[in-house]
Amino acid sequence: MTAADISRLAGVTRATVSNWRRRHPDFPAPAGGTDTSPTYDLDAVRAWLSARGQLPEDTPADRLRTALRTHPGDAELALHLLPVVLAAARLDRGEREALPALRDDALLRWVRSTADDGAKGFPGTADAVYTPEAAGPLRAVLQCVVTDGAEAATDVLAERLLEDTGGTGTYLTPRPLADLMARLLTDSTGAFPVSVLDPACGTGSLLAAAASAGATELHGQDILAAQAAQAAVRLRLSAPETAITVRTGDSLRSDAFKGLTTDAVLCNPPYGVRDWGHDDLAYDQRWAYGVPPKGEPELAWVQHCLAHLAPGGRAVLLMPPAVAERTAGRRIRAQLVRDGALRAVVSLPQGAATPLHIGLHLWVLERPDSQAEAPGTILLVDAAPSENRDLDWATIDNTVLSVWRPYLADQDGYTGAPGIAAAMPVTDLLDEAVDLTPARRIRTASQQALRPALLARQASELYDQLHRTATDLVGLSADGDWPPADDRPRDWRTATVSDLLRGGALSLLHTAPPGRRTRSGPPQPRPEARSGTRPALTAADVFENRPASGTEADLPAGIALPLVQASDVLLTELLGVGRTAVARVAEPGETGCFLGPHLLLFRPDQRRLDPWFLAGFLAAEQNVNAAATGTSIIRVDPRRLRVPLLPLAEQQRYGAAFRSLHELRAAARRADRAAEDVTRLLSTGLTGGALLPRGHGSA
Repeated sequence: MTAADISRLAGVTRATVSNWRRRHPDFPAPAGGTDTSPTYDLDAVRAWLSARGQLPEDTPADRLRTALRTHPGDAELALHLLPVVLAAARLDRGEREALPALRDDALLRWVRSTADDGAKGFPGTADAVYTPEAAGPLRAVLQCVVTDGAEAATDVLAERLLEDTGGTGTYLTPRPLADLMARLLTDSTGAFPVSVLDPACGTGSLLAAAASAGATELHGQDILAAQAAQAAVRLRLSAPETAITVRTGDSLRSDAFKGLTTDAVLCNPPYGVRDWGHDDLAYDQRWAYGVPPKGEPELAWVQHCLAHLAPGGRAVLLMPPAVAERTAGRRIRAQLVRDGALRAVVSLPQGAATPLHIGLHLWVLERPDSQAEAPGTILLVDAAPSENRDLDWATIDNTVLSVWRPYLADQDGYTGAPGIAAAMPVTDLLDEAVDLTPARRIRTASQQALRPALLARQASELYDQLHRTATDLVGLSADGDWPPADDRPRDWRTATVSDLLRGGALSLLHTAPPGRRTRSGPPQPRPEARSGTRPALTAADVFENRPASGTEADLPAGIALPLVQASDVLLTELLGVGRTAVARVAEPGETGCFLGPHLLLFRPDQRRLDPWFLAGFLAAEQNVNAAATGTSIIRVDPRRLRVPLLPLAEQQRYGAAFRSLHELRAAARRADRAAEDVTRLLSTGLTGGALLPRGHGSA
């Protein structure tokens, strides 16, 4: 095993493993590899970690990682195990739990028949061969499915596949961004397209968002067989009733869906790939708006997506901001604008998606209908805040959709939103540069729409709100006297969440597909039909400490959804860039809400565990880091989290402290938002000539 494997096994960083090697003479000597990339004997490493108390609980996921590492050709085997995960997930619970106990020959017979049945639906698995040596990894992956669920097993296989893909320019589309892109496909009546294509689907995040929104036919293609196979499995797990076709290959050079027209397209094209086939595709029929220059691969993807749309169909693409202004692409941009193919450009804040250092754009396109008149305007939206702030997807969603929906309903009458959105006449955009950067165009257009009296009244109201939030913050931060411990930090015995679950001190719930285990007990039954009116608590709601912003209608169909109760502890499951997990106790008004995806719900026995004490220690940074799993998608393994074993009275003292910290953090966030709102409004008013500086005109 490599140093990276050791870091995953121990739940520490690579730097920690390097420190162990340098500082501990008894650290196992390399058993192979090279001087720069040594490998180590698994048993020796496990013994060393165990002796130091650094070996976490041996979970099925850990055993699967070990089984893959010790099997020759482990990356290829990981790919071939993906359809096995899906086949096991589709079995009844009893049949699924019986699989790991089968003899090797019976297990191999079952797997071979399963592979033969599903090979056509999984790119890269048609030539799968399961030898007797594969029995150990097969049993490990099946045990992981039984214990942790099919999604967790898929994540472990994806970790190994990611190391071997060798792909460049391909990045995961974060789920909040994927959901926003999907919502932009909804028409003015609220209907969602039936069929959706993603020609650079990766592991399927955009198609999964489309399925959640209502699409029933999904088509995906990716140049990497490992990515395409993951997409096929993940989509079949999350949307089992949807028609899914996933193929492998280069969509520009070898379109697997040639001749297919769909209602909609979602796409996050490869970033910065210059060798996209310019010389080979110079006379391609897809270039209806002009042959893309070699340095404009994104404009090739734009036209590829338009070519797959039915007339009036819509596409949403994630684009680098330079595509909106580069000189080489201005003729194609002009033709897209002139023909009415480009409907909107939305600028996003930095960090919304990889690459994180730039603010990407969303392009909303529409296949022109020859029977309809070309639109006279294009919507430009600046959803990036004026200052660097933590990503607030609820605010971004609200900013974009609150202008897109009214524009879609009345494109001729839409007047825009000062400083945020403008419906730009096509004739104004067709200048020499054809610069489609929203911020530059909106800044000019918004000056004419400002109303001085209204802006002054809004500024006064925002100042009052800022004063109230600042007063709250000052009151909560008045007492900063926290007594120190003794000469050394306290040292206490701890138990894992897994131990507490077994002892009945708490239960764990998690939104998951039907049949997947969601608590320390039997799987939840398939849910009944829902009305769509009950509120749903999302991961963003917990992270931002705000009321439930979703409804059950926004959640995927066919998903078992737990209901939140008073004193439940909520923990965000996914770890984003530069942030750790957040935990808090459910508010009284959240009782009865559905639990949304990517949230973990801990229900403590309050005779044994104080809820705020539990929330504080579960979200401790060192605790979360030790329980984090995954590579491309990093999530918390809740059963590996640790909690101190303290008397209830002492727990309550810690719980009161954690609650006060939570209230302080919430007040600071409210004050920050209020300050941002008032400064942005005043800046817009001053620079647009609608407001005057204080004391203007006085002696």
